Amino acid sequence: MRPIRLLVPANIRHNSGGNVYNARLVAGLRVLGTDVEVLPVEGSWPESSAKERRRLGTLLGAWEPGAVPGTAVTIVDGLIAMGAPDPLEFAAKAGRETWVLVHMPAPANYDLEARSLRAASGIICTSTWAAKILEERHGLRGLHVALPGADAAALAEGSAPPHIITVAALLPNKDQLLVVEALARLQDLEWTASLVGSDQADPDYAGRVRESVAAHGLGNRVRIAGELKGQALEEEWNRADLSVLVSKAEAFGMVVTESLAHGIPVIVRAGTGAVEALGFAAPDEGKSVSGTAVHFPGTEDSENPALLAEVLRNWLQDRRIRDTWRAAALETRTTLPGWDRTAIRIMDLTANSRTGPDKRQPEG
Repeated sequence: MRPIRLLVPANIRHNSGGNVYNARLVAGLRVLGTDVEVLPVEGSWPESSAKERRRLGTLLGAWEPGAVPGTAVTIVDGLIAMGAPDPLEFAAKAGRETWVLVHMPAPANYDLEARSLRAASGIICTSTWAAKILEERHGLRGLHVALPGADAAALAEGSAPPHIITVAALLPNKDQLLVVEALARLQDLEWTASLVGSDQADPDYAGRVRESVAAHGLGNRVRIAGELKGQALEEEWNRADLSVLVSKAEAFGMVVTESLAHGIPVIVRAGTGAVEALGFAAPDEGKSVSGTAVHFPGTEDSENPALLAEVLRNWLQDRRIRDTWRAAALETRTTLPGWDRTAIRIMDLTANSRTGPDKRQPEG
């Protein structure tokens, strides 16, 4: 087995999907007997200074022209790689084998992203959604997908009245404001809710979420729990009857499969990678899905809370919907793939040297 060096961003300190994926991947590779070295890379990634990029280049062996490729394979987290193409290009010229692990396609700086990916020995995406975006954006072929796994979890007991949970750092992209605005339209019904996730990743946005909860008089019904771990998080999962993840952009949404592992159905935003995670529940046509995807058509309506409120209202009032989603979630929780599959996939991909991704441009 070839040793692997994994370069991860040191500036993401909250419980992000990328951090969880990296940690579970490392644990899985080590169980398989792979020697893995994890190197946190300081920098304001995806932005970076010239000094930080030079340090990255040193870690990649980029400044040693003519170096013979060693046995170790370097995998760079995409948050680092896709804003710093120069070190990857020099590493490629020096004969270093460097793969890029893409958790989320870049929201901007497409030119830098394209250069980094073209310089890579191989590209691994954590969802087919992300791979498709990059293929279409840059005309690349030969990208690989290593989907996240899911850990077995205790079955959630649920609550009376029903309890709705959103598990994500309080960030504009995660759109907790949309969730609060939707819940504010349902005060005639019985329910409670928790927003679980770091309130320090973006204190200004977290403050806006708190202000919205207060302005709508939801202080006794919506709990802003902050980031929870261990038993405290498990207690929140145990109370939950429904999980909501309406991120504006989501490569996969591991919280979706985490919800399903607890037997909890999920509402996601259509057009994001979270639909793929929810699709784990029903890969076969005709099988019930453990939740639904909400469409927000057009720019004007993209933040329309009434659309989400309608879906939530139907779930709260129609027992058949709740029972169907719950039954599908219960069926799914025993069939979710584990992290061992993710580790085996990446170990197999990096076992042999590659010449890099197919750099063909789109036709036409």
